[in-house]
Amino acid sequence: MEIAIARVATEVFSPAVVVLVLPMTVAWHATGHVGLTLLWGLEVALFSSVLPMLFIIRGARAGRWDGHHVRDREHRTVPLLVGLASTAVGVAILVLADAPRDVLALSAAMIATLAVCIAVTRFWKISLHAAVSGGAVAMVTLLYGPWSLLLLLAPLALVCWSRVVLGDHTAAQVVAGAITGPLVGGVVFLLAG
Repeated sequence: MEIAIARVATEVFSPAVVVLVLPMTVAWHATGHVGLTLLWGLEVALFSSVLPMLFIIRGARAGRWDGHHVRDREHRTVPLLVGLASTAVGVAILVLADAPRDVLALSAAMIATLAVCIAVTRFWKISLHAAVSGGAVAMVTLLYGPWSLLLLLAPLALVCWSRVVLGDHTAAQVVAGAITGPLVGGVVFLLAG
């Protein structure tokens, strides 16, 4: 039962899923308008989640890496760099389209966090699940206030626990990710927003 719960948590709170939901949350705060939320949120989600995940899935099906979570650290660099490049293209479009400041700040925070995770991944397997979830908790708390922190700490703890239970990361790797997300992503979001 523990493994089944951990597998569900790993998928539900995967970076690709979090980066589908987080842009909508930020865009809603920035615009308060359903149409604009969808426009800006879907743009960020497309370039920072959907396109990179399609690349990862295609590579996994072709046998280039071990699955859609790319568990083998040595194979993570190419998918992460593709994600970084795709997000950068998305940011360029946001800048040209005069996107709201918070949406741009989110994208800048994601680029900064991903760049740090790529650098660390070259020599150690930091948890991207924990980094993305930790960064999301920080950004949502900055936008919506401390009460949101109470709601989001449980999912963060759950995803960190799931990565260790499944044997994909050590406790140190998830703690490092959970700290990196807020320290890099949260700080960049705060400074850029």
